[in-house]
Amino acid sequence: MDARRVAQRIVDNVERVIIGKRAQVEMAVMTLMSGGHLLLEDVPGVGKTVLARSLARSSGCLFSRIQFTPDLLPTDVTGVSIYNQKTGDFQFRPGPILSQVILADEINRATPKTQSALLEAMEERQVTVDGVTHETLQPFMVMATQNPIEYEGTFPLPEAQLDRFLIRVELGYPATHDEVAMMDRQLLSHPLNELEQVCTPEEVVALQAAVKEVYVDVLIKQYIVAIVDATRNHDSVYLGASPRGSLALQRLGQARALLDGRDFVQPDDVKALAYPALGHRLILNAQARVKGLTAARIAEESLERLPVPGVRARRP
Repeated sequence: MDARRVAQRIVDNVERVIIGKRAQVEMAVMTLMSGGHLLLEDVPGVGKTVLARSLARSSGCLFSRIQFTPDLLPTDVTGVSIYNQKTGDFQFRPGPILSQVILADEINRATPKTQSALLEAMEERQVTVDGVTHETLQPFMVMATQNPIEYEGTFPLPEAQLDRFLIRVELGYPATHDEVAMMDRQLLSHPLNELEQVCTPEEVVALQAAVKEVYVDVLIKQYIVAIVDATRNHDSVYLGASPRGSLALQRLGQARALLDGRDFVQPDDVKALAYPALGHRLILNAQARVKGLTAARIAEESLERLPVPGVRARRP
């Protein structure tokens, strides 16, 4: 299997629906390639839900959607055991989390108790109901959306939940000509209805295995750790990125290299993905918030302070 060709097919297919956002589509596909989870944070109406459905349809994965509301219960996510009077046994009815591509829509509208129902599934690829453990399907990916503008009636995601997302992506408004093209394509029907499957879930699993084979030089690993360490020691940061951030940056770098047709990670991969992979893991202190500093600026300053390593040939 040509892993790069499979990944490019998914990107090109999703871009038929998400117009003019190739960089963001590539990051979503890289998240799938890395076996991670994606946090989509943007205003309503820019295509967050459509991106999730397009990715699931393109890869042939089972899709489920969870609309998070304040009255949603943890069992509505994980599933519940129901007593069967005929057999006298409890039967497990799986919840929507036991799918392959899961859209957690407006995740910050659910209570912390319900949000925590995702923690075990996202990290350990399993859910435990009534003492019985159920494995998730493969591939498995959670795509959560939240509106960063409207905070009324919401429950901010705790740091432990944010840290389980491999990457955070902001779609943003489309360019003028892209928005016109979008209107043309949806004049009669939504292009999502005509989107075809371009690979199988088994090919996605093989793609994830291929990403792990991409070579990461020790200099690149040291560069990643230095960037993460710089966020921890920054004067404006209350809490820096965790070791999970280092692992995320490495895996995303491998995915980006494979998508570009390389079998090794280079410093530019790390620099391009530093903010998307680490930005949501940083908690700024009060002084930084007063000054109007952002996580993007902190990541940029951390990169500026560090020397960029050279690219060495892969050792045999």
